[in-house]
Amino acid sequence: MNSVHCENVTKFYHGLPAVQGLSLTVQQGEILALLGPSGCGKTTTLRLIAGFEKPEAGRIMLGEREVAGPSGCMPPERRQVGMVFQHYALFPHLTVAANVAYGLAHHTDRAARVREVLAVVGLSGLEARMPHELSGGQQQRVALARALAPRPQVLLLDEPFSNLDADRRATVRTQVREILKAVGTTAIFVTHDQEEALVIGDRVAVLNHGCLEQIAAPQELYARPATRFVAEFFGQPFFLSGRVAADGLHTELGFVAQPPSLPVGAPVDVLVRPDDVVLTPDANGSARITHSIFRGDSYLYEVALPSGRMVKCFGPHTTPYPLGTWAHVTLAPGHALACFTQAN
Repeated sequence: MNSVHCENVTKFYHGLPAVQGLSLTVQQGEILALLGPSGCGKTTTLRLIAGFEKPEAGRIMLGEREVAGPSGCMPPERRQVGMVFQHYALFPHLTVAANVAYGLAHHTDRAARVREVLAVVGLSGLEARMPHELSGGQQQRVALARALAPRPQVLLLDEPFSNLDADRRATVRTQVREILKAVGTTAIFVTHDQEEALVIGDRVAVLNHGCLEQIAAPQELYARPATRFVAEFFGQPFFLSGRVAADGLHTELGFVAQPPSLPVGAPVDVLVRPDDVVLTPDANGSARITHSIFRGDSYLYEVALPSGRMVKCFGPHTTPYPLGTWAHVTLAPGHALACFTQAN
C-alpha cells in the first residue's frame, strides 16, 4: 500500500523552481531518505508533504486521501503527519511527559500513551525531567516520541541528527531506525549526509536543483548510479577513460569483466572509488604516491599514474607508505564498475 505519493509536484519561490515535477512513492512502513546538496529542494519537499507549503502544480496523496492538488490543500493539522524538526522544538518549560503529551489533547488515556511511547524510545523513568536536563540524544528521542504519540500516518524528519556530535549521531541514527521499524511507521527524512542516508533509508531519493535524479535502495544507488551527478555524490569518486568491449571495460588500470551497458567500442568514463583500487608498493612499479591522509582506520592515498592521471586508494593504517613510494595500481577483482558516455 502506498503511504505517500507525489505526482509531478512543482513549487516556486520568487519565480524560481524549488521543486520541479517531482514524482515519487513511499510504501507503508518504508523509510525514505531525501538526500542532496543545499538548495536541492529536499526540505521544501518535506514541507509540501506536511502542508506547510502549497504546490503550484501536481498533487500529493497520503494513503487514499488527496491532501494537495487541483481541488485544494488540506491543512497540516488534518493530514495525520508527525514532524521532528532540526532543532527538536521541545517546550523548555514542560517536562518530558508534558512535551510528549502535547499532541494528545483528545486521546482517551494520555498518560498511558505517554508511558507507552517513552518505553518505545527507551526513555522510561525520565518523565519528570526537563529538556535542559537531557543529553542531545535524549532530547532527540523526546522529539521523536512526541511525533509518534498521536500515531501519525507518516513521520517527517528534517535533518534530525545535525545537532549531535559525530559519535552520538552514529549511535542515535541506528536507534531511530530500529524504533521506526519496530513501530512500523512510514518515515521520510531529510539529510545532506550521504552515509546517514545509506545507513537509515530503505531507499534514498537524490535531489538536484529541485529534480529527482534517482530513487533506489542504498546498495543500488551506490553501485549503479543512474546519472553522473549521483555517481559523484557518493564516496570519493574519480573517472577513468575507458572503452566498452563485448565482455567488459578496458581502462588504464586494466580490464574489468562485466556485461556491457553501452555499445561495444564506445568511449566511456568509468566510475572508480578508492575501495575499487588495489595499491601494491613496488620499486619497479609505474605509479607513484603523491599525497596521503590519515583517516584513523586507514590511509587515503593519491597516486599519479604514468599518464599523469591522479587516482585515490586506501591503504592499511598499520603500514603507512612514504610519499614518493613507487607502486603497482590495479582494479580490485570482482568489483563491477558503472560507466557513462564520455563527456565532451
